[in-house]
Amino acid sequence: MAIEINSDIVDTPPLPSATVMVLRDSASGPEVLMMRRHGQSSVLGGAHVFPGGKLDAADHVPDADALDQPLAQLQARLGERDLDAATAAALHVAALRETFEECGLLLGQSATPAQLAQLQALLRSGLPFVAALQQMGQRPATAALVPWSRWITPRVPSVTNKRFDTRFFVTLAPPGQDALHDNHEATETVWLNPRAGLQQYWDNRIDLAPPQIMSLCQLARFASVAELLAAAGRRPPPLVAPEPFDEGGQRVICYPGDPRHSLPAPAWPGPTRLIYRNRRFEPEGGLDAFF
Repeated sequence: MAIEINSDIVDTPPLPSATVMVLRDSASGPEVLMMRRHGQSSVLGGAHVFPGGKLDAADHVPDADALDQPLAQLQARLGERDLDAATAAALHVAALRETFEECGLLLGQSATPAQLAQLQALLRSGLPFVAALQQMGQRPATAALVPWSRWITPRVPSVTNKRFDTRFFVTLAPPGQDALHDNHEATETVWLNPRAGLQQYWDNRIDLAPPQIMSLCQLARFASVAELLAAAGRRPPPLVAPEPFDEGGQRVICYPGDPRHSLPAPAWPGPTRLIYRNRRFEPEGGLDAFF
């Protein structure tokens, strides 16, 4: 991915969206599902990303009984004072829908290959995700999602010309289901140990954008999926509002806790800034600074 640093101001409001970090245990610790975006994609073409996408109007559920948790509970889990309950629920639905559409995983549920194929057929017929599940006698498993963080793209995005207000979730991979890519939006599906993924990035074997870099840095601190999910459930998802600036001819993205950031309290342990050099974003101190 040849990153071209953007310096244009984007005045449009950030688009509400959802991203899911699907996790499984392995002999070397937790692994996270990542997908390589098609090289011709207009957003992060060629980069490895987590499943996710924009909130759709159809993600809003008119009947609260169609969900497995009350709207107020879904609102409380995101911990956003100004977010209404209906939109909080819709963001959970978007996370489940996007994960199924992009890699074929129906999170939080047991499903046979025939059931997964039936759901795909119902979606292709034009049914919204929740309505399709209802027709199959199921409800979206929002309880399978644990809020992890919230990322808001700044008015001067560094790697895209769009702004997003993205809620990141973590979840356990559903047993017995295989993650697949569609060869259209994504051309590769991989399970990566977060530390190994950052090493591959450092070795120029994969491309990552800053939100994925910083998220892998945090995931690498846990020895098991259960430990990670428990930690996520004990605290409200932190707001990660990157603030970019240019210094010495280099783009720098700083995060909460950095001396140049407007929020003095760190969102999490680890580096508080990334610097664009060597045609990639690096922390001060090199690879070891991630850990």
